[in-house]
Amino acid sequence: MNMKNIPKMKNILLPAALTVLMMITQCSNDKTGLKDPFNGYFLIGTSVNKAMITGTDPLALPFIAENFNSVTAENAMKWERIHPEPGKYDFALADSIVSFALKNNMAVIGHVLVWHSQTPDWVFLDSLGNPLTREALLDRLKEHIYTVVGHYRGKVTGWDVVNEAVDEDGSMRQTKWLQIIGDDYIEKAFRFAHEADPDAELYYNDYNNEEKAKRAGVIPIIRDLQEKGIRIDGVGIQGHWHLDSPDFSIVDETIGEYAALGVKVMITEMEINVLPTPAWLYGAEISKTAEYRDSLNPYVEGLPDSVQTQLADRYAALFRILLDHSDAVSRVTFWGINDAYSWKNDWPIPGRTNYPLLFDRNYKPKPAYYAVINEVKKK
Repeated sequence: MNMKNIPKMKNILLPAALTVLMMITQCSNDKTGLKDPFNGYFLIGTSVNKAMITGTDPLALPFIAENFNSVTAENAMKWERIHPEPGKYDFALADSIVSFALKNNMAVIGHVLVWHSQTPDWVFLDSLGNPLTREALLDRLKEHIYTVVGHYRGKVTGWDVVNEAVDEDGSMRQTKWLQIIGDDYIEKAFRFAHEADPDAELYYNDYNNEEKAKRAGVIPIIRDLQEKGIRIDGVGIQGHWHLDSPDFSIVDETIGEYAALGVKVMITEMEINVLPTPAWLYGAEISKTAEYRDSLNPYVEGLPDSVQTQLADRYAALFRILLDHSDAVSRVTFWGINDAYSWKNDWPIPGRTNYPLLFDRNYKPKPAYYAVINEVKKK
């Protein structure tokens, strides 16, 4: 909203617009919410999208301020949104997210600088449509990182510098970044990010990197950066998990292994899928999808109590582990504020009704919420 236009609106200021203005300027963390029992353990975060920050859903911002102390832009800082065309940057939505977070004393996580998805094709091409040379793509990458990170210098707590660079077998994912620049594109990205904001924390982020094979590919990346004296502060485990996978003993083991490298460990995009899903769709590779079938969407009318219990037990088991590792775990971020906002409603199978988070579609806490709170109260 343009503050200069408010006097002109006089008595026709709509309630929704007024609500948005009040939320942006007056939201506070005074109330007790999900985040508060975890003070002294780790931050509790959520992803934030356009509908929330613009007030399309007027309940969202007060709810976020009450329950979370860290926010991640769900899409607003990805290359296709913030740098859609050569020489054109659009910071408006991301600026609103950062402003809201800072006014409410929240940590801001920048997501994401280098990724194979949601990056426009033009990034890798010259003006004639030919693939860029290594040096040309490095120049383009540096300019992008300097501009975006520089724009938020001193405001963003930490950046997901590189996202999903490792394949399931631990090998380097064959992206255009790798194919054009070479193995050192990760090193270059971290160097550029540190130069753009020397005080910001820098993270490597991935999914399924709790699994042994993929973990074995991530650990050498962290070690290589450390050995070269390049700043890396943490590793993000996305946590796109299921009622039946993974075995959380693997998560326990993984946190210990990453922490042994001297970096922070974060669960960065967490939810627990409750719907039947083919195992080949586990993870978060957004190019993989499957066709809708009624048998894969069994809970349209609501989640049965038996599954609510399974979900609550699953979250309790996970948070038991995270709290045991609170010396290493610095943040747990849920990918959505409630079930209505979860991407798991439409991916990897569009049109389903999923229930993967701690709050239902009416912003009410679910049994899983109380199970999580109970775990921290035991400490």
